[in-house]
This record gives sequence, structure tokens and C-alpha cells, in this order.
Amino acid sequence: MSYQQLLQLESAAQQQALQEINQLLAPFTAQQRVEFALKELPGTHMLSSSFGIQAAVMLHLCTSIKADLPVVLTDTGYLFPETYRFIDELIERLQLNLQVYRSHLSPAWQEARFGQLWTSPEGLKQYNQLNKVEPMQRAQQELAVQSWFSGLRRSQSSTRADTPIVSVQRGVVKICPIVEWSNKDVHYYLKDNNLPYHPLWEQGYVSVGDTHSSRPLEAGMSEEETRFNGMGRECGLHTSGDGS
Repeated sequence: MSYQQLLQLESAAQQQALQEINQLLAPFTAQQRVEFALKELPGTHMLSSSFGIQAAVMLHLCTSIKADLPVVLTDTGYLFPETYRFIDELIERLQLNLQVYRSHLSPAWQEARFGQLWTSPEGLKQYNQLNKVEPMQRAQQELAVQSWFSGLRRSQSSTRADTPIVSVQRGVVKICPIVEWSNKDVHYYLKDNNLPYHPLWEQGYVSVGDTHSSRPLEAGMSEEETRFNGMGRECGLHTSGDGS
């Protein structure tokens, strides 16, 4: 079959096709998976990046194969100063085609209207919907995206333990080329390609998002406990629902 028609298939046929694709790609290298997706899966393609601790891996992996691949950042306005400088560094180093999307409401306006939404579980859902989910959906619509590269890895959290290489989410094909990579695999890729970790890696951060919802790893903590003040790991971008 032609995988270009994947999104047009009925549910049962689509699931069968996804199973076949995942079986096919299981023995492939990450680079081979990216090459396959660019050739065989529906276009237009994009890569999402939060420019977190290990972001340089996917940015280098994908753009070394397709230099002009759109890279979508959902900027909440609350990223660390180190993150914004890291973005500038990687744009210059990798010549990224960066596309930045934001909420229609500025951070100051959101706080004036709603207060600090990230301080409660329900508020955090609304915050993520405003600042991450809606801007990403708008990006995919405006860029006419049909296939989406993501750096999700199964070892990052319990909620990602069963992540497939290829899936369909909200009508877009999602490809996770490094899904089974360990932190050791990531380290060696960065080292072999002379790529940097995020600057806050040196301060004990293993995952970085917003200033108000990220903390360094401490003894006895898991990686997922360093984000969102312990109220969850997912922001809604990588779930099939409406941001919950």
C-alpha cells in the first residue's frame, strides 16, 4: 500500500497499516526512520521542539536529512533565559527553519485574567491548552502539516512507556525516531556530533520547560517529578485528547 494515503484510511485499516509500519521500522536506525518518513509518509512534515535538555539530538538528526524542515516552538513566554539563548545558538549552528507560535493572550494578560494557572491541576490543564496545545494545533493547520517528528522517548516517563514509532494523533501522523533510546544513547549522539546539552544540564536539570514548572533533579526523584510541580508529566501535546 501507499503510506501517503494513511490519513484517509478507515479506523481499522489505519490501525493495521500503523502496525505494519511499526514492525517495518523497528529494526531501522533513527536516521533510516527519518528518511523513510520523509519519503513515504504524508507531507508536509514538521519537527516540534521545546529546546529542552537534549533537544539538539532531534534538531540535528532531522535537519541533517532535510535542512529546511519547519521546526515549531510553542513559546509560553515563561522559558528560562538560558533556553532563549540556547534557541539562538542552535538556530545559528544548525541553520534552523524555526516557526514560533504563541497564545493569543500574552503571559501578563493571562495572569491578569486568570492568575497563576500552573498552581493547581485544573489550572495547569487550562494553561497548557492556552500556551501549548492551541498554538501547536494552529501551527499544524497554518503549515498544512500531515506528518510530525517528535523526540519522545519511552524512558522519559511512565506515560510514554508504550509510545510507538509511528502513530496518528489528531489527524496528523506522528513519528518518534528515537523512541527507544536511553539517556546513554542520547549522550553519545551529542558527543559524536559535537552538539551541546541545554545550559541548565550543568545545574542538575534533566528536563526543562517553564521557569515556574521545572526544577533540578534531586535524590529520590524521577525525571517526570521534576516537571509541572509534580502534578503530571504530559502537557497535552502528546496525548490524543483535548489537552487533558
